[in-house]
Amino acid sequence: MPLRVLIVDDSAMMRSFLREVLSGDPAIEVVGVAPDPFSARQKIKDLNPSVITLDIEMPGMDGLTFLEHLMRLRPMPVVMVSSLTQRGAAVTLKALEIGAVDFVAKPSQELETGWPDFGAEIIAKVKTAAAAFVPYEIPPTPHLTMPHAAGGRSRLVAMGGSTGSVAVFQHIIGAMPADGPAMLVAVHMPAQFTKQFAARLDDMCAMTVIEAVDGMTISQGHALVAPGDRHLTVKRTSQGYVCKLENGPRVNGHVPSIDVLFESVARAAGPNALGIVLTGMGRDGAIGLKTMRDAGALTACQDEATSLIYGMPGAAVAEGAVCSEIPLSGIPAHILQNARLRRAVSLQVSA
Repeated sequence: MPLRVLIVDDSAMMRSFLREVLSGDPAIEVVGVAPDPFSARQKIKDLNPSVITLDIEMPGMDGLTFLEHLMRLRPMPVVMVSSLTQRGAAVTLKALEIGAVDFVAKPSQELETGWPDFGAEIIAKVKTAAAAFVPYEIPPTPHLTMPHAAGGRSRLVAMGGSTGSVAVFQHIIGAMPADGPAMLVAVHMPAQFTKQFAARLDDMCAMTVIEAVDGMTISQGHALVAPGDRHLTVKRTSQGYVCKLENGPRVNGHVPSIDVLFESVARAAGPNALGIVLTGMGRDGAIGLKTMRDAGALTACQDEATSLIYGMPGAAVAEGAVCSEIPLSGIPAHILQNARLRRAVSLQVSA
């Protein structure tokens, strides 16, 4: 049976485009379109869609307000259609916190070559959203303390996530104390969104969260987010770990790639690292996490029961990359329990 999709967008041109693109896939049936949340509300009752695509900027009632009502009264998978602007990024991140499964960012009107990719992306994300467990329950964020130990130093923590991971990162990093272990984060977002994502995390977390800059020192109490248009890698120097940003082709379809981050952490930190794959579709991170495990690092993934989409964690498990599968509520404590190295492991400094 085809997936039943309702398109909610105030632009007649966008409604027509989305209908044409989505209807072109035999696994999808567009059962209706709505120009605003008020007509969408009745169409949801009448048509019982499997997935909704929802524009953020609409007259009368904006997409966020409608999404809040929807998640409270009739939770269902929603894919947001966003603009590539600073405001679009901020509002989209809020929508993901409220309960939207994922988002697609519209290319600017000048970038006509971007529309075919946009069409392919929304087809893939609508299909993924239909399989997501909604509502996605995030446990209350605990407030933990860094264990103290005589001597030694902290592991370098590398984490990667995709679909459903915005609220997950908020839960994990939000639980860390101000002196939490140094963290590196790769998440599948466009460049305009990662800066907003880092800023929002910084506002709500005790740790300092910033978008990574090339050559930046990686230090305790800081979480660095990979920019959405660069691969984030790690280099070990005589002064410690520093981050390097690299231009490069997409890996597993993504820039930044979690595999690229994890493989560099394996080379630079070896057994001094902890790698974690979080909820998301696809298999980015699986090979890199296996490389980390083979280098002696501790590795983990979010378990299936608490993942919105188990694709990435499941791929890591199948690859033999995972030491521990952990429910989301247990990941912050797992990080801090394993944060301190009992003894420093000597690694050769790369030139």
